Amino acid sequence: MIELRDFSQDDIESLVKNANSASISRYMLDTFPYPYTCEDAEWWISTGSKIGIHKAIIHDNQFAGTVGLKSKTAEKRFEAEIGYWLGELHWGKGIAAQAVKLLTEYAFDNTHIQRISAGVFSPNTASMRVLEKAGFHKEAILKQSIYKNNEFYDEHLFVKFRE
Repeated sequence: MIELRDFSQDDIESLVKNANSASISRYMLDTFPYPYTCEDAEWWISTGSKIGIHKAIIHDNQFAGTVGLKSKTAEKRFEAEIGYWLGELHWGKGIAAQAVKLLTEYAFDNTHIQRISAGVFSPNTASMRVLEKAGFHKEAILKQSIYKNNEFYDEHLFVKFRE
Protein backbone atom coordinates (compact mmCIF):
# COMPACT_ATOMS: atom_id res chain seq x y z
CA MET A 1 0.00 0.00 0.00
CA ILE A 2 2.86 2.43 0.76
CA GLU A 3 6.55 2.80 0.12
CA LEU A 4 9.17 4.49 2.29
CA ARG A 5 12.09 6.02 0.40
CA ASP A 6 14.82 8.61 0.76
CA PHE A 7 14.01 12.21 -0.13
CA SER A 8 15.05 13.70 -3.46
CA GLN A 9 15.09 17.18 -4.96
CA ASP A 10 11.99 16.14 -6.92
CA ASP A 11 10.04 16.14 -3.62
CA ILE A 12 10.31 19.90 -3.00
CA GLU A 13 7.02 20.92 -4.62
CA SER A 14 5.04 18.03 -3.09
CA LEU A 15 6.62 18.60 0.32
CA VAL A 16 5.57 22.26 0.33
CA LYS A 17 2.10 21.45 -0.99
CA ASN A 18 1.47 18.84 1.72
CA ALA A 19 3.29 20.43 4.70
CA ASN A 20 1.99 23.98 4.34
CA SER A 21 -1.07 23.49 6.54
CA ALA A 22 -2.13 25.00 9.86
CA SER A 23 -4.00 21.76 10.58
CA ILE A 24 -0.73 19.82 10.42
CA SER A 25 1.53 22.31 12.19
CA ARG A 26 -0.80 22.88 15.16
CA TYR A 27 0.28 19.59 16.81
CA MET A 28 3.87 19.57 15.57
CA LEU A 29 6.91 20.82 17.46
CA ASP A 30 7.86 24.44 16.85
CA THR A 31 10.78 23.25 14.71
CA PHE A 32 8.17 22.37 12.03
CA PRO A 33 7.67 25.68 10.21
CA TYR A 34 4.36 27.23 9.23
CA PRO A 35 3.92 28.57 6.68
CA TYR A 36 6.08 25.91 5.02
CA THR A 37 8.12 27.38 2.15
CA CYS A 38 10.30 26.11 -0.70
CA GLU A 39 13.32 27.16 1.37
CA ASP A 40 12.07 24.98 4.25
CA ALA A 41 11.67 22.01 1.89
CA GLU A 42 15.13 22.56 0.38
CA TRP A 43 16.70 22.66 3.86
CA TRP A 44 14.81 19.53 4.91
CA ILE A 45 15.91 17.54 1.87
CA SER A 46 19.56 18.69 1.96
CA THR A 47 20.12 18.74 5.75
CA GLY A 48 17.24 17.98 8.12
CA SER A 49 16.30 14.62 6.65
CA LYS A 50 19.89 13.44 7.10
CA ILE A 51 19.71 13.73 10.92
CA GLY A 52 18.58 10.28 12.02
CA ILE A 53 16.50 8.10 9.71
CA HIS A 54 13.85 10.01 7.76
CA LYS A 55 11.80 8.73 4.86
CA ALA A 56 9.28 10.10 2.41
CA ILE A 57 5.96 8.25 2.54
CA ILE A 58 4.73 7.38 -0.95
CA HIS A 59 1.11 6.30 -1.46
CA ASP A 60 -0.25 5.48 -4.93
CA ASN A 61 2.96 6.89 -6.44
CA GLN A 62 2.39 10.25 -4.73
CA PHE A 63 4.28 11.94 -1.91
CA ALA A 64 2.00 11.72 1.14
CA GLY A 65 4.16 12.79 4.11
CA THR A 66 7.17 11.83 6.19
CA VAL A 67 8.18 9.46 8.97
CA GLY A 68 11.44 9.58 10.87
CA LEU A 69 13.49 8.43 13.80
CA LYS A 70 15.95 10.46 15.81
CA SER A 71 18.23 8.54 18.16
CA LYS A 72 18.84 9.82 21.65
CA THR A 73 22.29 10.02 23.21
CA ALA A 74 24.30 9.18 26.34
CA GLU A 75 22.32 7.06 28.79
CA LYS A 76 19.36 7.06 26.37
CA ARG A 77 21.47 5.87 23.41
CA PHE A 78 19.29 2.76 22.95
CA GLU A 79 16.15 4.86 22.49
CA ALA A 80 14.86 6.76 19.48
CA GLU A 81 11.93 9.09 19.02
CA ILE A 82 9.60 8.60 16.08
CA GLY A 83 7.70 11.38 14.34
CA TYR A 84 5.43 11.53 11.32
CA TRP A 85 2.94 13.64 9.45
CA LEU A 86 0.72 13.27 6.40
CA GLY A 87 -0.76 15.79 4.01
CA GLU A 88 -4.46 16.30 4.72
CA LEU A 89 -5.57 14.55 1.50
CA HIS A 90 -4.02 11.35 2.86
CA TRP A 91 -5.63 11.35 6.31
CA GLY A 92 -7.89 8.51 7.44
CA LYS A 93 -6.52 5.82 5.09
CA GLY A 94 -4.24 3.91 7.47
CA ILE A 95 -1.13 5.27 5.74
CA ALA A 96 0.49 6.77 8.84
CA ALA A 97 0.07 3.61 10.93
CA GLN A 98 1.59 1.52 8.16
CA ALA A 99 4.53 3.95 7.78
CA VAL A 100 5.19 3.98 11.55
CA LYS A 101 5.05 0.18 11.64
CA LEU A 102 7.45 -0.18 8.69
CA LEU A 103 10.01 2.26 10.07
CA THR A 104 9.78 0.72 13.55
CA GLU A 105 10.42 -2.75 12.13
CA TYR A 106 13.34 -1.39 10.10
CA ALA A 107 14.87 0.22 13.19
CA PHE A 108 14.59 -2.91 15.31
CA ASP A 109 16.02 -5.08 12.50
CA ASN A 110 18.89 -2.78 11.51
CA THR A 111 19.97 -0.71 14.53
CA HIS A 112 20.82 -1.12 18.21
CA ILE A 113 17.58 0.65 19.25
CA GLN A 114 15.65 -1.13 22.04
CA ARG A 115 12.90 1.41 22.65
CA ILE A 116 11.03 3.79 20.35
CA SER A 117 8.94 6.58 21.84
CA ALA A 118 6.52 9.20 20.55
CA GLY A 119 5.00 12.20 22.29
CA VAL A 120 1.53 13.31 21.23
CA PHE A 121 -0.33 16.53 22.11
CA SER A 122 -3.44 15.67 24.13
CA PRO A 123 -6.05 16.82 21.55
CA ASN A 124 -4.42 14.79 18.75
CA THR A 125 -6.41 11.59 19.20
CA ALA A 126 -5.92 10.61 15.55
CA SER A 127 -2.15 10.42 16.11
CA MET A 128 -2.70 8.34 19.24
CA ARG A 129 -4.73 5.86 17.17
CA VAL A 130 -1.92 5.72 14.58
CA LEU A 131 0.55 4.65 17.26
CA GLU A 132 -1.81 2.10 18.78
CA LYS A 133 -2.44 0.55 15.33
CA ALA A 134 1.35 0.35 14.86
CA GLY A 135 1.73 -1.63 18.10
CA PHE A 136 2.72 1.15 20.51
CA HIS A 137 1.19 1.49 23.97
CA LYS A 138 0.64 4.53 26.16
CA GLU A 139 3.27 4.67 28.89
CA ALA A 140 2.54 8.01 30.53
CA ILE A 141 0.75 11.33 30.39
CA LEU A 142 3.00 14.28 31.13
CA LYS A 143 0.68 16.96 32.48
CA GLN A 144 0.93 20.41 30.89
CA SER A 145 4.37 19.65 29.49
CA ILE A 146 3.80 21.30 26.10
CA TYR A 147 3.22 24.99 25.49
CA LYS A 148 2.23 25.96 21.97
CA ASN A 149 0.05 28.69 20.50
CA ASN A 150 -0.47 30.27 23.93
CA GLU A 151 -1.90 27.05 25.33
CA PHE A 152 -0.68 24.25 27.60
CA TYR A 153 -1.21 20.65 26.51
CA ASP A 154 -0.66 17.31 28.18
CA GLU A 155 1.79 15.07 26.32
CA HIS A 156 0.78 11.44 25.86
CA LEU A 157 3.92 9.31 25.70
CA PHE A 158 3.70 6.12 23.61
CA VAL A 159 6.40 3.44 23.40
CA LYS A 160 7.27 0.23 21.66
CA PHE A 161 10.09 -2.11 22.70
CA ARG A 162 12.20 -4.48 20.66
CA GLU A 163 10.67 -7.94 20.99
